[in-house]
Order: sequence, then C-alpha cells, then structure tokens
Amino acid sequence: MIDKDLAFLASASSSDLRVLVDYITLDKSGSPRMTETLTTTKEYKMYYPDRLEKMADSIADELQRFGGNTFANIIRGHGVSYKSLLCGACKKMKVSFNKNSSVETIEICLLQSVLLKTMEDMSDSDLKNLIEELDIRTTSFTKQAMMAAVQSAIRIGGFTSYKIAVIVANAVARALLGRGLSFAANAALTRWIGVFAGPVGWAVTIAWTALDIAGPAYRVTIPSVIQIAYMRIKANAPKQIGSGDSFVMYENA
Repeated sequence: MIDKDLAFLASASSSDLRVLVDYITLDKSGSPRMTETLTTTKEYKMYYPDRLEKMADSIADELQRFGGNTFANIIRGHGVSYKSLLCGACKKMKVSFNKNSSVETIEICLLQSVLLKTMEDMSDSDLKNLIEELDIRTTSFTKQAMMAAVQSAIRIGGFTSYKIAVIVANAVARALLGRGLSFAANAALTRWIGVFAGPVGWAVTIAWTALDIAGPAYRVTIPSVIQIAYMRIKANAPKQIGSGDSFVMYENA
C-alpha cells in the first residue's frame, strides 16, 4: 500500500514523474544505478516514460527503499516512511526544521534552505531581479532585507511558494539530468518564466552542481524529495491561489 504522503503521485503528470524516476534509476553518467530494480520490472517497460502515473506505487516503494538499510528493508518488506526519508534528507542538507511538523511544512523548509543558500552567493542585481520577478515587496534592497522578504513570502505560501518550488526543482533537474522540468504554465507564469531560465535559475543550478553530497543513497533521496516537494505544491496550487490568478494548466515545452 502506498505511503499516504505519496498517494498524490498517482495523479501527477508523467513528465514530472519521469524526473523523479530518473533520479531514482540513473547515476550521474546516465547509466542505471547498480542498486535500483525499477528498470527491470514489466511495469517500467510498459509505462516509461509517458504513463508513469500507472506505476506510482512502485515508484514510491523504490524511493522509500533508498531511505532504509538493505537488511532492514528485507525484514520489514519495504523501505522507510516518506516522512523519515524527507527528514533524513533535510538533516543531511543541514535544514532547520521541526520533525513534528507536517510533511508539507518540512518540504517548504527544504526548498527555502536550498534557495536561501544560493541567494547568499548571488549578486545584488540578481537578487533584486529575483525579488521583482517573484513580485515580493520589500522596503530595502540590501541582501539581508531581500532574503528576509523571500523567507516571509515562503511562509505565506500561495503562488509565490509555487514559483520558488519551480525555480529550485528546475535547477536541480538541469544540474543532475541535463534538462529542466516540463512546465505547466498560465498567464501569471509567463510574466516571470525567464527567472528560472536566466541568471537566477543558473545561479541555483551552479550552486547545486558544486554541492558534493556524500553517500549514494542521498544522491537519490535529496533530489527526489525536492522534486516531490515541487510536485505537491503544484498539485495543491489551484487551492492556494486566488481566483484572480486564473490557474489554467497547459504543457509548455
């Protein structure tokens, strides 16, 4: 039975699931990981890459096994819970979070941490561009004030949180897979789409590329939980965004 925190994957887009599956199954050279079993299944051969929602349970199970000890996985017959996997990834990334918080809150803490660490190395002009493109209001354009403004916007949630999730998840995909996400766009998104394609997006990509993640399991679990965090915010976005944003989805290659 699929983990309740991953049940939404069954209704996710196949393009988003493909990024997740590629994180799980491919190493940095693009070859199948020695420790993965997903690509050997009949499901994978039937549904990859365009109907992956039909094997959401198997994708979740494979990911959760990366979060657990092989021997322990055999005994219990499955991997760790998604929340345990997420918390482990956050600890590895030195993210400040409360383990008793909801999965959604912990995922936001992770996305915020990745973006803020990148912002520390951004130029003032790139930071100002990010603030303006995200439509975040601030009374000062000092680095400290702009970072505080982004933190505040993330806490509020809504469309800004979705934009930030897109920026981070797209940069990680571009760094690890050599391609960005397949975006769903609308009129509101087209006003800032250059932010993740331009200097700001590349700044996040470069920062992630330079990150040396010790441990093969974390090379799977950390990018995977970032992708899942983005997918969850995307799935909930129509509920979070007011009617004025007209959230009508369509694929934008």
